[in-house]
Amino acid sequence: MSKFLIATLLGVLICPLFASAHPPADVESRRKALNDLLAEQWEYTMHTSPIYASILGDKRWNDKVDDFSQQAIDDDLRESQKFLVRFEAIDTAGFPEQEVLNKKLMVRDLKMKLDEARFKPWEMPVAQNHGVHLDMPQLVSVLSFESVKDYEDYIARLRQLPVLFDQNVVQMRKGMAEGLMPPRFLLEKVVVQANGIGTQPPDKSPFAQPFATFPKAISEADQKRLREQGLSAIREAVLPAYLRFAKFVRDEYAPKGRTEVGVWSLPDGDARYAFRVKDSTTTDLTPEGIHRLGLAQVKEIEGRMLAVANQLGYKDVKSFNAAIAKDPKLHAHSRQEILDLYRKYTDQMYPKLPGLFGRLPKARLEIMPVEEFREKEASGAAYVQGTPDGSRPGHVMVNTGDFAQRSVLNIETTAYHEGVPGHHMQISIAQELPALPPFRQQEYYTAYTEGWALYSERLGKELGFYQDPYSYYGHLSDDMLRAIRLVVDTGIHYKHWTRQQVVDFFHEHSASDEPEVQSETDRYISTPGQALGYKIGQLEILKLRQYAKDQLGDKFDIRGFHDQVLGAGALPMDVLGDRIHEWVAQQKQNAGVAAATVASGN
Repeated sequence: MSKFLIATLLGVLICPLFASAHPPADVESRRKALNDLLAEQWEYTMHTSPIYASILGDKRWNDKVDDFSQQAIDDDLRESQKFLVRFEAIDTAGFPEQEVLNKKLMVRDLKMKLDEARFKPWEMPVAQNHGVHLDMPQLVSVLSFESVKDYEDYIARLRQLPVLFDQNVVQMRKGMAEGLMPPRFLLEKVVVQANGIGTQPPDKSPFAQPFATFPKAISEADQKRLREQGLSAIREAVLPAYLRFAKFVRDEYAPKGRTEVGVWSLPDGDARYAFRVKDSTTTDLTPEGIHRLGLAQVKEIEGRMLAVANQLGYKDVKSFNAAIAKDPKLHAHSRQEILDLYRKYTDQMYPKLPGLFGRLPKARLEIMPVEEFREKEASGAAYVQGTPDGSRPGHVMVNTGDFAQRSVLNIETTAYHEGVPGHHMQISIAQELPALPPFRQQEYYTAYTEGWALYSERLGKELGFYQDPYSYYGHLSDDMLRAIRLVVDTGIHYKHWTRQQVVDFFHEHSASDEPEVQSETDRYISTPGQALGYKIGQLEILKLRQYAKDQLGDKFDIRGFHDQVLGAGALPMDVLGDRIHEWVAQQKQNAGVAAATVASGN
């Protein structure tokens, strides 16, 4: 019997078996069940997280704040467990690839959330760089104020802030009782921050910003009424809440802050850090392995920095760094100069994007200064995403405080990281992918999101930017910063380093200015593991790109590679690896088919 006949008979016998196992109607009903459940879970997320909903431009709960009571936390964990069971019960056999991934990623997210609950992160809700005292005034810059209702909702929200502060205090007291405490010296910064906001006149408060100007569509009578009601809410509710919170932290909470900076000193400290490492990197790398990788990266980047120093007439990196620190031409002369430089580099990148990407974002990007109330502890720049509907553009929030101490060397590389082709491009494209459910349009994995942004900095060099060797040195310095993070984050939380050891390592191996060294060191202490994702993600993307180039040779298309990396929203590193390997295999298959077609003369 011929092979063809055997295959034909097997096809006749086998195909109906497979078809009967998953008839089209059954597949469609299961697909609908998954999509309905995804929609239900997203709606649940929105109405239980009204602040997050507002950030995304969903105004239905704009008059609400999140419920941070223990009852709400416990209810949310129970609902998450129920959702997990329901998602796991859906059979995705026969589904399109992205729908299979929808279930896989949702199950993964829910499991991580439930796993984290054993560490009770809600009992340590504040630090010098996050918490209710900073998050709420920052929210002002991302809300839209277009109608009377927007203002009325905002005023209602202001009136509820005392309850939210009180709920935070309840959780913080539980943390005190269970030994879950941030470091004392960071909590002392929280006192200064909260007291600084609480003692401002109502009309000078960051919460009063929306009442300074109104849309023309709002009548003068309504403007007067809303301004009076808003300032009254700030005076009667917001400012007293801040002062009570500052007093609690100063008198009761901070004195019991832990003295060791490493998370290892907390209950189940090693397990906490292991969880944070896995969550941030989405890999199975160990703290020890990451520490060694960081040391190797520091050495490699130092070699490239030395080459630039030699080019500019310096015998070593240390003497070059010392010269940079003393050169006033390499530091900002005004707040406006910093903003202008960010805009310059952003503008020069935009025309180059079509050569690197097939898909480009529609969303706009704006450069804005960080609010002065949080300048001291804020990073040099950060991205705040726009709304999915495009009604609010993405923002690069630039820290212009203490400008005379800020080097301008790294502004070009940071502009590419935070804006285009970095965070703004990646996040905007994800939000604009119509086939993805909302949770994937808004998905965040540190290694992917921050790894992409760090990878984007290198694209500037490939495009011929960093023409000024000082600017290129700034790029290398920022790459060094991310390598240093691998060393010092694991140093603090795994190897029991002191804060001074971190500062000393920075000064030994980087050109970072003093404000950056101090704020970065405190950041790693307060958010263990988060800083690991940048370099780990960048190296993984570079590795996948090299794999694709090696496999495809002259058929490799950088635009196609980038579209694959960005074309499914944020992904864990292992899932991204699978996606690129499958794309490469498909490209090779397509090339083979094309070659065979040419050879056959068809």
